Amino acid sequence: MAELIYDKTGRLLFTEEMKKEYTLLIPQMLPVHFGLMARILERDGFHVSMLTTHHRGIVDEGLKYVHNDTCYPALLVIGQLIDAVKHGGYDPHKVGLLITQTGGGCRASNYIHLLRKALEKAGLAYIPVVSINLSGLEPNPGFKLGLGVLRRAIFAMMYGDLIVQVANQVRPYEVNPGEADRTVEACETFLLSDMDEGKGLSYKSMVRNFDRIVDTFRTVPVAGEPKVRIGVVGEIYIKYSPLGNSNLEQFLLDEGAEPVVPGLTDFIIFKIYNREVDVDLYGGKWIKKAVCRFLRRYVEKCQRAMIAAMAKGGYRAPGTFEDLHKLIKGYLGDGNKMGEGWLLTAEMLELIHTGTPNIVCTQPFGCLPNHIVGKGMVRKLKDDYK
Repeated sequence: MAELIYDKTGRLLFTEEMKKEYTLLIPQMLPVHFGLMARILERDGFHVSMLTTHHRGIVDEGLKYVHNDTCYPALLVIGQLIDAVKHGGYDPHKVGLLITQTGGGCRASNYIHLLRKALEKAGLAYIPVVSINLSGLEPNPGFKLGLGVLRRAIFAMMYGDLIVQVANQVRPYEVNPGEADRTVEACETFLLSDMDEGKGLSYKSMVRNFDRIVDTFRTVPVAGEPKVRIGVVGEIYIKYSPLGNSNLEQFLLDEGAEPVVPGLTDFIIFKIYNREVDVDLYGGKWIKKAVCRFLRRYVEKCQRAMIAAMAKGGYRAPGTFEDLHKLIKGYLGDGNKMGEGWLLTAEMLELIHTGTPNIVCTQPFGCLPNHIVGKGMVRKLKDDYK
């Protein structure tokens, strides 16, 4: 058994020895994106298990160990991890828990501390909790992601977005049930194989892979009249996670609708853009703003290539981040950043403008900012678009 080592603050570290012996459990939010990430980590020598559990026991574990005034996503994420440790068939002395840490104003920044408190209450304080973040928070000797892994992760997020966007337009019309899902797996396999060989990790090769993904989905036989499109927006976890939204997308499919779910790319650009806005609103170093602007423009360039590939393949393509930003003018300002901020309202506006006026706006208990920019803006949008 690996020796338990603590840092000066008393935090249990995930050591290099643990990397060899332990399985890292990952709560699921975006099935395709996180699935790609899990397989990238496996290729870097980690033992990884992405949790896809979906039952009432998860909520019960969350309610048992997390204060019920905390936001619902925290309760679900922590409940899913503890349920997996207790009932998932893992050796509790050979698992670590992986969780994201934003470092921003969202309560998600504190999930990691709530999780450690929950583990202590459950008598599982010997389980290491690993933070994955871009702010240099809580380093661990056994969890160091090199530039190669980070590069693969960034490209995986972009590829994941295109796969999901196209699959959502194919799945409601597939002639052979399950073929869209099999095509998703086929795309994941060839992308990861290319990454193993160092391919698909430049802008030019990414553009080629965008076309390859679209062409692969075009081989799926489809039929039927256009179905009613239902947009899905909201708080990021509840919007994407099948556990968080009670498998909303499958419910809409079963009801004969076509789910339309905005991608993750706009959210990524939104988070980068917010750093630029911070300098304008509150002051700061010009170099920070310049670096963020450079990174944002690169991601926007990738987004435009993704949109072009979808349009060329005959699929309905979303607008650019710049288009979204124009739509929000007169509704919310750049300072509205918490709880998905102005982006959430902009996504509803984009859906309305592109022929999807039926929208499910998903908010979790405990996220007041998200209620404000989500359901709080619905009446205004209804008044403007009767």
